[in-house]
Amino acid sequence: MFSIQRWFSNSDKFYDLLGAASEECHDSAIELVALLKTPAAERRLDKFTDHRRKQKRIRDDISTLLATSFSTPIEREDIESLTLALYKIPKTVERFCERLLVSPDHIQTADFLKQALLLDDATQTIREMVKKLRRHANIENVRDLNNHLQTIEGEGDRLMLELLKDLYSGRYDPLTVIIRRHLYETLEKIIDRCRTTGNIINYIVLKYS
Repeated sequence: MFSIQRWFSNSDKFYDLLGAASEECHDSAIELVALLKTPAAERRLDKFTDHRRKQKRIRDDISTLLATSFSTPIEREDIESLTLALYKIPKTVERFCERLLVSPDHIQTADFLKQALLLDDATQTIREMVKKLRRHANIENVRDLNNHLQTIEGEGDRLMLELLKDLYSGRYDPLTVIIRRHLYETLEKIIDRCRTTGNIINYIVLKYS
């Protein structure tokens, strides 16, 4: 028999889990900024691995809840798409940090901080957008936040061109160029993932507006 109390309880659980997932995204970006300000010899991967593992547990909890819930506050396909998009953000941050820590000799003068600060802004925006799902915000509010993500992505693209221009200046050996380009592109990919996540949220809100 359908229980309205259980339905609201499950709705809260979905929003709680999605909110927790967005927090992990933002926390991983904060940790990345802190890591880049830390001397190379003191950098550690542990916190990023923890964020990725927590995000995986959240994803598993959402999958279990979807399998055991009669109804959901938004369509199951949308929950799955958003959950996967959120999961990919800290996962790719961890991958970036892995590559960063194994190539210290080739990144001593590289500037990754500007991209990391853009990522910090993007994940904070994602967190706010996820909060608005629970509050059933109107599409204008969510669209404004999504437009901000588009601005961040555009700034990231502009910055990427500047970084590549410096990288191709002839001042670096080929191996350094390859390593740095890969790291720059990985950070750009994470910002793009934030933009994709924002599009999913914007679509969900539009669908239910």
